Amino acid sequence: MNVQLLDQAKARVPYTPVLINMVSKRVRQLIAGMRPYVKPRGPEEDKLEIALREIAEGKLVAEVEFTAAKTEE
Repeated sequence: MNVQLLDQAKARVPYTPVLINMVSKRVRQLIAGMRPYVKPRGPEEDKLEIALREIAEGKLVAEVEFTAAKTEE
């Protein structure tokens, strides 16, 4: 794994569990045949690196809504 790409992706998505979920879902999508949002650098570039580059370049974003849970009174 490319550590530089990982650091760039962490700069975009600093919350590690969200980053892990984003990468794993995107890798599964790429394996299933979805087209990448960035141009692959060659046939040797694996799906993990493509997913990390997509996040690092801002092609994939996480939209997380933090709302307080409603409590019953």
